[in-house]
Amino acid sequence: MTANEILTEHYNKFNEDKRLKSRHGQVEFRVSMRYIHEYLEKIGPDAKILDVGAGTGAYSIPLADEGYEVHALELVKHNVQRLRANSDRVHALQGNALKLTRKFEKDYFDLVLVFGPMYHLFTHEDKKKVLSEAALVLKKGGIMMVAYCMNDYAIVKHGFMEGSIKESVINKKVNINYNVMLTKDDIYDYVTIDEINRLADESGLTRDRIFTPDGPANYIRNSLRDMDEESFEMFVGYVETIAERSDMLGAAAHTVDVLIKN
Repeated sequence: MTANEILTEHYNKFNEDKRLKSRHGQVEFRVSMRYIHEYLEKIGPDAKILDVGAGTGAYSIPLADEGYEVHALELVKHNVQRLRANSDRVHALQGNALKLTRKFEKDYFDLVLVFGPMYHLFTHEDKKKVLSEAALVLKKGGIMMVAYCMNDYAIVKHGFMEGSIKESVINKKVNINYNVMLTKDDIYDYVTIDEINRLADESGLTRDRIFTPDGPANYIRNSLRDMDEESFEMFVGYVETIAERSDMLGAAAHTVDVLIKN
């Protein structure tokens, strides 16, 4: 199968809606939305938003419901169908993040969310291409928010906590520097802060800030699930408080880079 076919098969089975409704998923969603709303308040009510790799509309639909003009691009046909079934306010299209300018007008959007594609692109050049395409459809002064899956989270959580580290090293899935090594059958790519910095430096954009939307949430899923509501709300507040601390970024499950088109 091709990489796109493997990815499509994965997301035909994976319930992204359910993930973001879990306690750890809600932390990621709510902290991300807090940052999104902070930028939208500055842009104003006429903001035009593009959600690249929109899935089934976890972010697109609530933003459209708030009255913003929202366009969504999603690779997986099944997800596009579900998004359209769940909302007639989002302008949803099937397409590839590497080819945004085939679908959208240049210099059109005030805010571009890239909350999925980088998880599944395995080469530096492809990641650069996504940033380049997203920058072309972004207005001057516009905001791009780019999410990544983090290498050290994968090593600690999937390697050590779940007990696969020795097998991963033997099978050369993890190298001597504890970096995840990819194969043609992998679904997710994991990066370091250094890799994110390199992509930002080469993008021609200016970083506004970088933050983690989930902090340690994915390490304590069971504890989050069992928390009373007040404690959970305190945990969300904690992640919001530490979201931009440099010592938290690399070990979190996700990191979001916020870039401005000058």
